[in-house]
Amino acid sequence: MNDFLNQMELVGDWLTSSAQWHGDEGIPSRLVEHLTYSGLSLLFAALIGLAFGLLVGHTGRGAFAVASVANLARAIPTFGLVVLVVTLAGLSTTPVLVALVALAVPPILINTFEGVRGVDPATRDAARGVGMTEWEVLIRVEVPMALPLILLGLRVAAIQVVATATVAAYPGLGGLGRYIVDGLSRNDYGLVIGGSAVVVALALVVQVVFTALRRVVVSPGLRVSTAKS
Repeated sequence: MNDFLNQMELVGDWLTSSAQWHGDEGIPSRLVEHLTYSGLSLLFAALIGLAFGLLVGHTGRGAFAVASVANLARAIPTFGLVVLVVTLAGLSTTPVLVALVALAVPPILINTFEGVRGVDPATRDAARGVGMTEWEVLIRVEVPMALPLILLGLRVAAIQVVATATVAAYPGLGGLGRYIVDGLSRNDYGLVIGGSAVVVALALVVQVVFTALRRVVVSPGLRVSTAKS
């Protein structure tokens, strides 16, 4: 217990030190780097996952391929992928982005696909019956009804990316993972725990943001039905 309290005291001292809030190695600078890796990765993953999820969910074609690709991507170790791409492409942000995109695509793709596929067929038929085109059926009917699952996939992906973006530090790049890597190399566990605490806090903020977003963009009826299911 005393060791734990001592470590917490070290973390508190580290977080409250003015040196940690200024300069290129300060928390604000590392946070910007971390959010840059995370944001770009989530953007690319969303473009891929949403596009294919909506297409396959609407047409019903390629469902087996979607599931297979998503499961394969889940099986790829993120750190191993970073090391492999660094070895092949050299030190840059590319390995980190490739690994994080591969991590983020599956939950977005699967949840988007399942959300669209789960729309009541009678609702689709009614939309077509009033003269909607297939594009209008997708955008005005299927997407709004699938939105709870789509946002769930985006939230899961965002939290995973924020937590895993610490791997950017292993090939020598920045981000909040720099504190963990440097702390381990120096046997400075206060630095390791402090950096980890900042990552956890950021993941919690992402959770809160998506919870608030869900309340804003999802209709109350769909929120209730999703909560009951």
